[in-house]
Amino acid sequence: MVKAYYHLPGLFEFYELYRVFLPLYREHRDWFYDWCEIGSIYGAPADCIWGGGRAGFGENDPKEVLALMQEYGISARLTFSNSLLKEKHLSDRKCNALCALLEENKDVQNGVIVHSDLLLEYLKKHYPHLYFVSSTTKVITDFKQLVEEIRREDFRYVVPDFRLNKAYDRWKTLSWQEKDKVEFLCNECCWFGCKDRKACYEAVSRKNLGENREHHCTTPESEQGYCFSKAMQNPGFIGIEAIQNVYFPMGFSNFKIEGRGLGSALILEFLLYYMTKPQYQLHVREEIYLDNMLDLF
Repeated sequence: MVKAYYHLPGLFEFYELYRVFLPLYREHRDWFYDWCEIGSIYGAPADCIWGGGRAGFGENDPKEVLALMQEYGISARLTFSNSLLKEKHLSDRKCNALCALLEENKDVQNGVIVHSDLLLEYLKKHYPHLYFVSSTTKVITDFKQLVEEIRREDFRYVVPDFRLNKAYDRWKTLSWQEKDKVEFLCNECCWFGCKDRKACYEAVSRKNLGENREHHCTTPESEQGYCFSKAMQNPGFIGIEAIQNVYFPMGFSNFKIEGRGLGSALILEFLLYYMTKPQYQLHVREEIYLDNMLDLF
């Protein structure tokens, strides 16, 4: 059976959610689609200067977080996709300690999502047992340039810009080995025509480095924030029907779900939509939070 491997958000940020969800996923596997598995969970704790993409906010003990991943045989990924790192930042104690901790795991290999080639070379030298993922924060929208990125031996996976998701004719030209390295970003809500995406990511990189220059998004409806219903209408959206009927036949199996900067209720909705059979979605909600005394108002 062809399977989808989901790469889920919130390794540190949503540790408490996964602490409840993963036992359900194991004990009631029949509630969930048999054609999907959890490939990894990614994220970063608060105050990591190597962080990028989104500002991390998890405060849980990294050893507890890693122990949970080990218990369920899930690869942990650090989101160290800061694009503005300099040599002086490479000695950061907290980020190095996290890499050393993830490298200790011998059962399931852990990884790092990176943007900076400077950081990549440092990690390859000091933490050779980790694998590396090329970050979507590179905003590579030229397909030829993307193919060059995919062919780099440094990376096990490459996450393309979501605006290339539907370039079906070009995706079909990749070899099977190249297709295995592609990890599609499924549920991006950002405006498809955005010209400031790279500047937005750079603003997060500056924030993680302690710089306070804010980036103000000027795209349509940006003040509304993330809405899953709006993401589903995005031209780059990849839903479960497309995964099974379009991407599986083309030979792709890795799919990233975004959401580190959102709330846990939305992450649960992603887990329900992408992984849970419709007839069991209420069961999952009841097990996680929904009881007969819950008041919304």
